[in-house]
Amino acid sequence: RASDWLASRARLTPGKLAVVEASSGLRLTYEQLQRRVSALAGCLRQLGVGKGDRIALLANNSVKHFDLLFAAGKIGAVFVPLNYRFAVPELAYVLTDCTPVLLVYEEPYAAAAAELVRQAAVQHVWGERQYQAALADELGKRAGQGAFDGTVRDTHADMEDPWAIIYTGGTTGTPKGAILSHRAITWNAINTVISWGITEQDVTPVYLPMFHTGGLNALATPVLYAGGTVVIGREFDPPAVIRVLEQENCTIALFVPTMYHMLIQTPEFAKASFASMHTFLSGGAPCPHPIYRAFWAKGLRFKEGYGLTEAGPNNFCIDPQDAIRKIGSVGKPMFHNWIRLVDEHGRDVVDGQEGEVWIAGPHVFSGYWNQPEVTARTFCDGWLRTGDVGRRDKDGFYYIVGRKKDMIITGGENVYPLEVEHVLQSHPAVSEAAVVGLPDEKWGEAVTAVVVLTPGSHVTVEELKAYCSGKLAGYKIPKRFLFAGELPKTAVGKIDKKQLVSLYTEQKAGGSQPA
Repeated sequence: RASDWLASRARLTPGKLAVVEASSGLRLTYEQLQRRVSALAGCLRQLGVGKGDRIALLANNSVKHFDLLFAAGKIGAVFVPLNYRFAVPELAYVLTDCTPVLLVYEEPYAAAAAELVRQAAVQHVWGERQYQAALADELGKRAGQGAFDGTVRDTHADMEDPWAIIYTGGTTGTPKGAILSHRAITWNAINTVISWGITEQDVTPVYLPMFHTGGLNALATPVLYAGGTVVIGREFDPPAVIRVLEQENCTIALFVPTMYHMLIQTPEFAKASFASMHTFLSGGAPCPHPIYRAFWAKGLRFKEGYGLTEAGPNNFCIDPQDAIRKIGSVGKPMFHNWIRLVDEHGRDVVDGQEGEVWIAGPHVFSGYWNQPEVTARTFCDGWLRTGDVGRRDKDGFYYIVGRKKDMIITGGENVYPLEVEHVLQSHPAVSEAAVVGLPDEKWGEAVTAVVVLTPGSHVTVEELKAYCSGKLAGYKIPKRFLFAGELPKTAVGKIDKKQLVSLYTEQKAGGSQPA
């Protein structure tokens, strides 16, 4: 059986602060959070929600994500956090795919919810008022009762039963629902606590969207498992984020490189001491080296991680001191998982060679919802095939080189964009850079750099080419440089390379040149 570990945590440390909502000021101890979750589980039972039923949430980051995740877990239901940045047709596709019994939404999404009810079959719908009223009513009925009874409580689920479905992206086609079992979420928490040294003293902010595995499972659920505190943030406003980090005495934080890029450019970053912080962690995409150096210049510990919705998401561990001498490395495999690097024939590569990252361990997902054929292609002999390319050095440290599908083949040579991006981003005039392959009659694909300059800077194409010369092999130096005011981003802050390729391919076909 799957254990109700939130109840266990509340029994052990009832008065410890569990969750803070930075926007509303709500502060909940573990006992208070447990009471809310138990009451909500009762509401869901009264509504007829049972084992295996899906519960969808359309909301910005809030304690509702924890309410519904843990309440669903108690009754064996499945939590589906929705990407509130999706358009209505994308959301309708997701709801039609997962067929939730209940849709909960916050008021800013009321119009979208009404349209979704018309387009997708949803049995029950709760707006903000209905949600709060049902919760308050059930809490009132339970007033005076204990939050827990002193015994270890099992949920109505087994470890292999689905606990959440997280829909991945949409930039590579229709979203796929990754099924995360009680086993996967629980073991990711255990693995992270053990490997990263998370304790009940840790306080982590969550500004990554909680419909994404990075927001929900990278640090939030592991910190709750350990008895620490999760500070839930909404909009990522760098000065406000820095205030939250300092006022709440945060100790460990995960942001994506785009967020760090915004943080380090603020006057507040230059002034802040971050006295309580022991680790800044970057994930979601490879981190430009100048961001490392901005933190190191302030004497702050900074390191990089690697993960994906289908595995954890946490998979590697590196000491911040090792991150200094092994810049760009994600470290070594965590305590309870295994990593292979394999060639196109499924054979392990030697140190120094590049290979696809394959992962195994109890934190790996169960498969894609309603997509058995895609699931079958994703696994090989029990190993998850990530589609990412990595290499391992002689000391056993791993580096993520890029995505297999992002690899550019130009004149028969393989070019991984990340290597070129690191060189370009080290130029003082370059704020951001993305490297993609655009169709080319001579080369097949032309290595193309889309560059955003730092405010007030100027650099010519020839100067950038000269800067790359000597740092990169000739075939890796971009044949085209395009300048942009900003780079398109996905909902979780990653550079949207599919959109870049589409945009500039169309412009080239039309004979126009970007400014």
